[in-house]
Amino acid sequence: MYVPSHFSADRLAIKELLSNPGAANLVTSTESGLLATLLPFVYDPEAGEHGALLGHVARNNDQWLQPALGESLVIIQRADAYISPSWYPSKAEHGRVVPTWNYTTAHVYGRLVIHDDPAWVEDLVRRLTALHEAASADPWSVDDAPARFIAGQLRAIVGVELVITRVEAKRKLSQNRSTDDIGGVITGLRARGELEPADDVERAQQETIQRS
Repeated sequence: MYVPSHFSADRLAIKELLSNPGAANLVTSTESGLLATLLPFVYDPEAGEHGALLGHVARNNDQWLQPALGESLVIIQRADAYISPSWYPSKAEHGRVVPTWNYTTAHVYGRLVIHDDPAWVEDLVRRLTALHEAASADPWSVDDAPARFIAGQLRAIVGVELVITRVEAKRKLSQNRSTDDIGGVITGLRARGELEPADDVERAQQETIQRS
């Protein structure tokens, strides 16, 4: 991944990305070529030297059956947004501005391990459920469904574990613009209803100020 120094994610930002991976693309290189599946993941910091990302695929998905050649990759993606040059005050000053795109992403590399084990998969499903139901006023539990039904659902999926070897992460959030231009970006995004990308830019600006 191309990461200019001003867009490089620090250790805390990488930890946050891994701790909340959401749904991310698992990419493997196989004898049949590149294969990719969008999967929900949960981070286990205790697995291996750098932790691991745990997920599951449908048993009918051929990706788990085809051995990965070398490292596998999980691509984590956060909010992204088009940035209009019309939002920059500097446009009126000199006009030397162009559109761009803001985003936060991490490329997580590692060794892929397959877990065709109902007990492992059930533990994973419970962890994923607890993670994503935590904010609910009436959280759903695996135990809310009939045990035989859950057992059947678990037989239909296979666990995958990416044992992390390295992480490349990038936060492209207008850090290379002036304070006034950054303010324009935040205002423009919020006017367009893109609140999460606006918050990301504002947070990055505050972190830059704190470091200076």
